[in-house]
Amino acid sequence: MRVPVVAPAGDRAERSVARPFVLSRPHGTVAAEGIDQRFDSASAAADALRSGRVTALTGALPFAPGHPAALTAPHALRHSPAPLETPRPSLPPIRISTALPSEAEHVDRVATALRLLRSDDSDLLKVVLARALVLDAERPVGADDLLAALTRNDPLGNGFAVDLTPAGDVWAGRHLVGSSPEVLVRRQGDRVTAHPLAGSAPRHPDPEVDRATGERLAASAKNLAEHAHVVDALRAALEPLCTDLEIPDRPSLTSTRQLWHLGTPVAGRLRDPGTTALDLALAVHPTPAICGTPTAAARDLILDLEGDRGFYAGALGWCDADGDGEWMVTIRCAVLEPDGVTLTAYAGGGIVAASDPADELAETTVKFGTVLEALGVHS
Repeated sequence: MRVPVVAPAGDRAERSVARPFVLSRPHGTVAAEGIDQRFDSASAAADALRSGRVTALTGALPFAPGHPAALTAPHALRHSPAPLETPRPSLPPIRISTALPSEAEHVDRVATALRLLRSDDSDLLKVVLARALVLDAERPVGADDLLAALTRNDPLGNGFAVDLTPAGDVWAGRHLVGSSPEVLVRRQGDRVTAHPLAGSAPRHPDPEVDRATGERLAASAKNLAEHAHVVDALRAALEPLCTDLEIPDRPSLTSTRQLWHLGTPVAGRLRDPGTTALDLALAVHPTPAICGTPTAAARDLILDLEGDRGFYAGALGWCDADGDGEWMVTIRCAVLEPDGVTLTAYAGGGIVAASDPADELAETTVKFGTVLEALGVHS
């Protein structure tokens, strides 16, 4: 999908989040204060951290490697031991104005992918296709209020807000906000952990139906195969960097308010203590959970069908002077334009040969629920 660009409006500073980065997680909140340096190159930022020229990094990586990153070396990195706690924000009415693409076109894109996935002439095994909804607020809203709404609506307190200005002029004043449930990679000392999610099913308000839905997901050959692609790729990326890599043979069920997911907890020990959390994120991103398998073929198809994703399906996180940090997969998210009025929300799903186009459309609709429910969006 081609990310819409909206001309900047006045009062940008008043509506932007005062801190360039905030990540709220069940085990604590990390926030950046002030700006010492900005980087649009992830490799240059990683080099600056390893060399000691900066003492911390926060921000976002784009979906496509080589595209501009939005990374900040802050004055200070503040940690608190609990999820973000804020008053309930007073948001204006927010409504859906446009679907990018239309639902019919998204179904057509899935059908195009399925022809390749089922062809003997293609090596494509999985591709993740996404769509977007453009949202309009009745009056300007700030990224801090969106962050508060998203975090309060998540049972575990997940939420993030990232200033995308370091990525260059087209991103100046735009903010990435969301509530991602998926850990790309985390480093604490020499311990490395990850928790990839792939394969999902919608939750149901009836407890018996909901439990049966989760059980069907855990036994689904289609979803187990999709999940295996992600785990295999993560293993291949981490084995050169880690020892004692522990990966369960089968995924387990995990859930959000909207969805059941298949998830696999991964743990290992660093081979080289100089490998930072940002280095690890760059090594494993993008995973098949948000791109596909093989990576290059899936990325080429996504670019052909959707255009540039920008920061959707990228990664966001932080890394300190010790190399510790945490990076999340950028899903269940939206980009707030500098006018404070326009947001673009994103949702995608993994397509494999056994997929059904109508089911894949329905999956994206459910995934939009994380953002739409939190913001009280009405069509």
